[in-house]
Amino acid sequence: MVRVSSDTSDAPEPAGSEGARSSAGPRPAAGGHRLFWWVLGIAALVVLVDQGSKWWAETELGDGGTVPVIGELIRFVLVYNPGAAFSIGAEYTWVFAILAGVGAIALAWFACRVGSVGWTIALGLLLGGAITHLGDRLFREPGFGRGHVVDFIGYGDLFIGNVADIAIFAGAVMILVLTLMGIAPKGGRTSEA
Repeated sequence: MVRVSSDTSDAPEPAGSEGARSSAGPRPAAGGHRLFWWVLGIAALVVLVDQGSKWWAETELGDGGTVPVIGELIRFVLVYNPGAAFSIGAEYTWVFAILAGVGAIALAWFACRVGSVGWTIALGLLLGGAITHLGDRLFREPGFGRGHVVDFIGYGDLFIGNVADIAIFAGAVMILVLTLMGIAPKGGRTSEA
């Protein structure tokens, strides 16, 4: 009777398999498609939290009141922003709607190829922020493609923003940190340390 071992650790690999594996580089830890669903989940969470907080702001701050959070450093005050950051380009609201749409499509396309958990989180934050800003531009007053973004988080006398702005900023900072650390979007390091 011949006994066959199920342990194949000592079995030789087929010819060419080692070279194929090393030349392909590191594989994504969790698989690109699986991580893409996480990107979409994070983006959806950002949209829900952002739109929910804007609904709260319009309900509670619609009378023009201000709610101090940390004195005058952080406060809640409702404004409608037709432009970009710092209300730049208020007369070009439709351009910002187009840019938000193009940005969301580009981020989703790039996110399909990501194999790094850090990049997944960063892209989810950016995508959620872009989608919710696009939604404001398309569906809020004064009309389609010209909608004003609801801002309500005041940072001293510097500017007034919203949750989507925080998500976009956090995602951008994460991408900067990941890039400086040499972590590639597809996983692994961009160069050998």
